[in-house]
Amino acid sequence: MKAAIRYFALTVGALLLLGIVLLPAQTRGAGKNMRMYDPATETSIKGTVENVTQVNRGRMTGTHLTVNAGGNTTEVVLGPAGFIADRGFTFQKGDAVDVVGSKVTMAGASYFIAREITTNGKTLTLRDKNGRAEWAGGPAGRRAPVK
Repeated sequence: MKAAIRYFALTVGALLLLGIVLLPAQTRGAGKNMRMYDPATETSIKGTVENVTQVNRGRMTGTHLTVNAGGNTTEVVLGPAGFIADRGFTFQKGDAVDVVGSKVTMAGASYFIAREITTNGKTLTLRDKNGRAEWAGGPAGRRAPVK
């Protein structure tokens, strides 16, 4: 009986500890301190897609582009591959793109986090002007418009 009570107490304690650790990731504004997008560094680049990469991060697959803009290559982070495909967008080597986004450095590497990308006369909005991801949903279940 004592062993069962001890096991129950340890299990409840572990679950409570796990809940305390994971709760901040589920609350409103949790991404505020983890957000990669910095509106203060927003700029735009025009170039040609050299490479399309699907990057796995946990259960999500994200789309990254290597863009050659005037002889400089830039790693452009778009967003979840499913979100992009759902809006009828695909990218391939040789595509001309115009990207509005934020330059950031993470773990010593430079990235360009896309807010909007235009190709073939269509614009895909990935984030709002503050960098909030359109796929993140929200009270109205936001959906990015295709222009």
